[in-house]
Amino acid sequence: MRSATPSTDTIPTESSAPASALSPASHAVAVDVVLFTIHEGALKVLLITRQQPPFAGAWSLPGGFVRAHESVDEAALRELQEETHITRVYLEQLYTFGNLNRDPRGRVISVSYYAVVEWAQLRGQALPPVASAGRDGQGALGRWCPVTRLPELAFDHRQIVALALERLRHKVNYTSVGFQLLPKKFTLSELQQAYEVILGTALDKRNFRKKMLQLGILRSTSERRGEGRQRPARLYSFAQTRVIKLQEKGIVVPF
Repeated sequence: MRSATPSTDTIPTESSAPASALSPASHAVAVDVVLFTIHEGALKVLLITRQQPPFAGAWSLPGGFVRAHESVDEAALRELQEETHITRVYLEQLYTFGNLNRDPRGRVISVSYYAVVEWAQLRGQALPPVASAGRDGQGALGRWCPVTRLPELAFDHRQIVALALERLRHKVNYTSVGFQLLPKKFTLSELQQAYEVILGTALDKRNFRKKMLQLGILRSTSERRGEGRQRPARLYSFAQTRVIKLQEKGIVVPF
């Protein structure tokens, strides 16, 4: 897990640079970030409205050009910090998109990332979870959109989201990434719902709980939480060290 450091530098970003910012002979490196969260029973991604051409007014992923003094990782973390005000997030490099015609302004190579964050962590930030003050200072609006109902996106951002979703669904079977979308303590029902939302399919309740408990990656607590009219359900926490040991043995969760 990496943490972001606020920056006050101002240079054109992928959302604010004018169409003439790049000459045909030049090239630039940008970052684009797919930020996932679970809200209202759906897996959602953060989208931002572009304030400048190309694609002015269109929805896009958070992102921008890499500054001269920073690495691509630092640029991705900075963009997330500017859009959400969160400073700690699970962030992983996804893929490098370098199609010659992906940006009308010229040759722009995008290093893409995906990140996951619990919804409650977003609600505690200075910015509300459904809007942000744009990177270019012009009040760009944000929107949390279900991955199953994406609008038209600028550039090749739909392709980036699709690849990020594929990666997330793959890694949830053998890493702790899915737990980053949950509170520190959760019920088995909440855990199953998170997996179902990520994988996009229903899971058998009995088999799911049996596999999770047999793997030993959950720690039972003495606390309980009420779930509707049913009796309070036991809360569990995540055992990170156990997952690491399972990874070393090549054991995966076959959902």
